[in-house]
Amino acid sequence: MSIASIHIFWILSRGTGIAAILVAGLAVTAGLLAGRGRLIKLGKFGEIKPLHEALSLATIVLVAAHGLLLIGDSWLNPGLSGIAIPFTMDYRPFWTGLGTIAGYGLMILGLSYYARKWIGPARWRLAHRFIAVFWILGIFHTFGAGTDAGELWLQIPVALTTIPALILLGMRLGTKPAAKPARPRRTPQRA
Repeated sequence: MSIASIHIFWILSRGTGIAAILVAGLAVTAGLLAGRGRLIKLGKFGEIKPLHEALSLATIVLVAAHGLLLIGDSWLNPGLSGIAIPFTMDYRPFWTGLGTIAGYGLMILGLSYYARKWIGPARWRLAHRFIAVFWILGIFHTFGAGTDAGELWLQIPVALTTIPALILLGMRLGTKPAAKPARPRRTPQRA
C-alpha cells in the first residue's frame, strides 16, 4: 500500500480546503464589487452577480467536502463529532474549531440567499454582511491548522485572493451608507 493511498482522505481534504479558501476570497471580492449601488459588467460575460453566486456555491461545496473527507482520514480519525462540533477535534482544537465555525457561517449565510424572501431583504442584507467575518475566520483556520501554512506556494495564492477582498471590505466599512431618498408626501386631492 502506497503512502498516497493511506493518506488519500487527508490529501483530498487538504486540497478542497485550500481550494475553498481561494474560491471564498474570490466570492467575497465579487460580492463586494456587486454590492448595492454598483453595476459592474464583465464585458460579454454579463453582470458580476451571477459570478458571485457561482463562486459562493462552489465555496459551500468545497467547505463541505473539506470537512466530510476528514472523516475518512485514518490518522486524524476525527469522527463525525470532531468535524461537526467546534473545538472537539484532537488536532489543533482551537484552529480546527475556528474552521468549523467558519464553515457553518459561510454555508448558512451563503444559502440564506435562497430564503431572503422569507427573511426579508433588509434583514437578509444585514445578515449577509457577516459572511466576511466567517471568511476571515476561515483564513485564520487555514494558517492555524493548515500543515502547509508556512509554504509560499500556499501563501501567495491566498494573498492574491485575500488582499483585493480586504481592500474592498475596508473601503466598504470606511464609507457611510447612502441615505435613502425621502418619500414624496401625498397631498390630499381636492374635488
